[in-house]
Amino acid sequence: MRPDDWHLTHDPDAFLEQAGEFLRSRPALHTVPLTVVDNLRRRGPHVYGTADPLFGALDTADGVRAVFFRTPPHRLNLTSLTEEEAESLAARLAADGHRLPGVSADRDTAALFAAAWRRRAGVESRLAERQRLYRLGELTSPGPVPAGRARVAAAGDRDLLMRWHDAFLDDTGARTGQDAGAWADSRIAYGGITLWETPDGAPVAMSGATPEVAGQVRVAPVYTPPALRGRGYAGAATVEVSRAAQAAGAAEVLLFTDLANPTSNGLYQRIGYRPVTDFAVYEFA
Repeated sequence: MRPDDWHLTHDPDAFLEQAGEFLRSRPALHTVPLTVVDNLRRRGPHVYGTADPLFGALDTADGVRAVFFRTPPHRLNLTSLTEEEAESLAARLAADGHRLPGVSADRDTAALFAAAWRRRAGVESRLAERQRLYRLGELTSPGPVPAGRARVAAAGDRDLLMRWHDAFLDDTGARTGQDAGAWADSRIAYGGITLWETPDGAPVAMSGATPEVAGQVRVAPVYTPPALRGRGYAGAATVEVSRAAQAAGAAEVLLFTDLANPTSNGLYQRIGYRPVTDFAVYEFA
């Protein structure tokens, strides 16, 4: 496996032309690149940062075998790689002078690339987060439904969505690079956030979903303000979002959890989500 077997581009359309069939062949495992590339094509190349995104595909005699993408300044995101493939990619990126803040991939691939990057770039890494990808099986209510109802967020909810977007990122330590207002506008435009509100009309939780791509929809983000947690609001909103995705024809409804959070993992399993595989995030020094 040679470093120049990786074909790099900044053009999401060219990337999809080369790698789209590969990504669509396993839409659950490829949910992140599918949804990120879709967002870049719909909203422009600088949704996640001011620098141009970078895409790569490993082309073999049998077709595309693996891909990566990066939306600077964020981490590298990989599909499944062998040790040899991870080594060839690390060699290519190091030779091209890339500086990476970290990597996100399935658990084994992330570890392989972190080790390869240490050898090629001389950079140490640490395991920053363990995640689990879930797929919805039979949808069920996680318990008694709290009083209130679900409704799709509208233009009048924009300020609330912006506040909750930033609060969610603060809670999780994530940094998407997206402007909160632009994010809210995009979600409102396609009905991508469902609110749970109390009988008097006060919003108390939100659950979102990405647009359908290649038959898959990913539930995210899910947020309840700290003072309102433990009352079933997030679970109720997530059930409604999941039901709506299935009703709209999604073949697979997915979500990620942080394995360090037993509450969310337990909740989603009670709703009917079943583990697919584990992912890991490594930060580079």
